[in-house]
Amino acid sequence: MYLASTAPAASGSAPARAGTADAAFAVEFEGLGRSFPSDRGASRTVLRDVSISVQPGEVLAILGTSGCGKSTLLRIAGGLDSATAGRVLIDGTPTVDFDDRTAVGFQEPRLLPWRSITDNVALGLPRGTPKADGAARVARLIELVGLSDFAGHRPREISGGMAQRASLARALARNPGVLLLDEPFGALDALTRLKMQDLLLDVHAAAPTTVLLVTHDVDEALQLADRIILLGRSNELDGSTIAQEIVVPGTRPRDRGSAELAELRGRLLDGLGIDRHGQARGVETTTAIPHFPY
Repeated sequence: MYLASTAPAASGSAPARAGTADAAFAVEFEGLGRSFPSDRGASRTVLRDVSISVQPGEVLAILGTSGCGKSTLLRIAGGLDSATAGRVLIDGTPTVDFDDRTAVGFQEPRLLPWRSITDNVALGLPRGTPKADGAARVARLIELVGLSDFAGHRPREISGGMAQRASLARALARNPGVLLLDEPFGALDALTRLKMQDLLLDVHAAAPTTVLLVTHDVDEALQLADRIILLGRSNELDGSTIAQEIVVPGTRPRDRGSAELAELRGRLLDGLGIDRHGQARGVETTTAIPHFPY
């Protein structure tokens, strides 16, 4: 992950917050649209009429096929891109360029190789943070993500999962009202990914900021989110909009083997155009599972 929102905010819009938030913030998408110029002269619409309210402290997962505009939606929320229609409000006021009420995390850790883990996490601190306060906050975050024994190590000396933990701590060092995560665990192996999901739940319980999570992983969305939106389009010319919205039942952490989640998984896979292969193509199902050796 990478803390993208370190540049100063544009003047004249959002209230000054010294780069920090005292609480999780609500996020409002109001009729959001985004189009890009094309080589043929006509614009290409990526997003259209996206409207949703995200409550303070809520975890909203954003699903969709590749190229549907998930990352574009996230970038607009963080002030890293601009909408061509509609707007985004954070805590009741419009977003600005590099909005300092947000922190953004991407798939790669992007740690500075010549800095220690402590120094990398400290890069996320808001400008003007007193030295003693900053050191204490960095130490707390490093402990929260389980890296206290590796605080003095360089990125090359730790695993990929540890690097992701460090970059999560760096994003949280900003004390954001909204945490924007774009496929934060996509480059990890399956087991490390599950562990990072659990870690994110622990971190959110300790510091319950609002989270917008882009993912391709249906199971990840069901495990982490309070709600899931599925972006889709009716044809190639239309931009993506919200095709499905699902409230995930139960409290976190959830049972990954839950039958209720399995039913929701099926609905989301159908919405993504994925064949579930359940009782398909004439394959006979069995109720008995053979014992090893087969």
